[in-house]
Amino acid sequence: MSQVLKLKKGSVAGGFMNKDILFVDVKSVRLDRVLTNLFLKMYANGAPLSPLVRRGGYDIENIEEILCKLEEKGKFKGVLANSGAVEDWLRSSLLELVNRGNVVKEHVATLKPLHLLSWRLQNTKYCRDYRASDQLYLMLHSNPSVMAGLVSYLSKGWDKHSGNIVSSENLDVDTTGILYLTQPMKEKNNTRKEIESTPEPFLKEQAALFCDDIRRLLLYKDVLPRTVFIDYLRILCGFHLCLYTLKLVYLLPKMVVAGTRDIPDDWSMVVDVTDNLDSPVAPYACSDMERTENGYGRYIRATYMIDYVQKRRGCSVDEALRILANDNNHSDGYYESDLNNIRDGLPKSSETEFDQEDLKEMLELFPEDDYFDKLIHILEKSNLGASQLRFTRDFVDSVSMKNTSSKLLADSRSRRHPRRGALGSKLLETLVQLLVIQDKPNGGFETRSLSIDELVEEIRNRYGLIINGLAEDRFAETGVEANEAFRINMEAFKDKLRQIGFYTDMSDAYILQKIRPRYKLES
Repeated sequence: MSQVLKLKKGSVAGGFMNKDILFVDVKSVRLDRVLTNLFLKMYANGAPLSPLVRRGGYDIENIEEILCKLEEKGKFKGVLANSGAVEDWLRSSLLELVNRGNVVKEHVATLKPLHLLSWRLQNTKYCRDYRASDQLYLMLHSNPSVMAGLVSYLSKGWDKHSGNIVSSENLDVDTTGILYLTQPMKEKNNTRKEIESTPEPFLKEQAALFCDDIRRLLLYKDVLPRTVFIDYLRILCGFHLCLYTLKLVYLLPKMVVAGTRDIPDDWSMVVDVTDNLDSPVAPYACSDMERTENGYGRYIRATYMIDYVQKRRGCSVDEALRILANDNNHSDGYYESDLNNIRDGLPKSSETEFDQEDLKEMLELFPEDDYFDKLIHILEKSNLGASQLRFTRDFVDSVSMKNTSSKLLADSRSRRHPRRGALGSKLLETLVQLLVIQDKPNGGFETRSLSIDELVEEIRNRYGLIINGLAEDRFAETGVEANEAFRINMEAFKDKLRQIGFYTDMSDAYILQKIRPRYKLES
């Protein structure tokens, strides 16, 4: 049985994506495109809306023409006289390009996500995000005050009610350029599409953590340059999409067994901070990521099981979990009918295709009347299950910003260096900026200094990322090698903090070795 059973997407139990669990059609994504689509959803309050794209799409030449027309209206100066410099400005500071530098294949995707209106200028086919922005939107939607604060910041310089630019606002040159380019552009309501209700986040605590991180980031809105703020926002969006997915992969199969989503969240992951793929802590970090990757199959199976029960019963995810644990009739005629349809769609015998004999061999170990488990097994082993496994891995790689300065995961092309948790310098910088803020007991907030151990503990307790594993129960029985590995990881952590300017050894006294805030904030 060398052939693979090929099923059409959506032919059995609907598609894999379940918006009540993870509102993403998982594939590799670009985070800048995700932000652009998120801005569109925030602008439209979740309503179906799309930009009015000019016939033939946008390219650098016709964007320069738009700038020339704006110059005629007195909005810009020197566009015609400095066309080469204008093109360089567009390429380096304003535009997201696909296949950058390839004379034949280079195309404009959209504007850089510096303003809420950036989505108005885009070539839609190069801006797909496979609904990752829907997942971010539903997480933000669970905290309206944070959503409103982010929209207010991103809308700076523009009055939505009048549609006019507010020139008194203090904006940088790039954001101002984007604002003038997009201000006259319009959008269209997709009247053929029904307005989808925004589901509640499946992992509510994880969504609340994301919103709290965005709330903390917004406290810096008056002191951070806009480009730095947007970069932090992009990093946080990718970081939380990755955390959400990794936790879902770990927890969903356990929820199916327990029959409820109310189970302890004991997920954690060792992160290698050394940037050395052969570091002493690498085996522990690789082992944790291997556990996650081995769980992808169980996660896909659990999702298919929930999808099938929801399709059969027309119920919520919580009710589907209860039914799977306590009340699922595996011999239901509904499942038998679907199984027969799959069998009838296969050739009786074939040398080149998956046939009915191959299906019989695949299912021979199952009880005769266990139609439900047979269907789930078929989905797992079909082309749909195989592709879902690959796409899930690709999605996690992309949102983890793998092998970049913002990475949560790292690997190499060699099999000697498999995926492992990591902590890039930009990601660490972003997290430290948030963790030096604390809420006051009587309301308000303030920045504070942290010791190295306090910061490591905050990262562990808040995000589940282990830098020093010696306090972990699962490493309690380990020997000298683990102690040395985590000691080296801690030294690398200190070095990384020095590199990004948060840590200076003022004294040999441990009590004076502190992480000091870059900005003093208080309210």
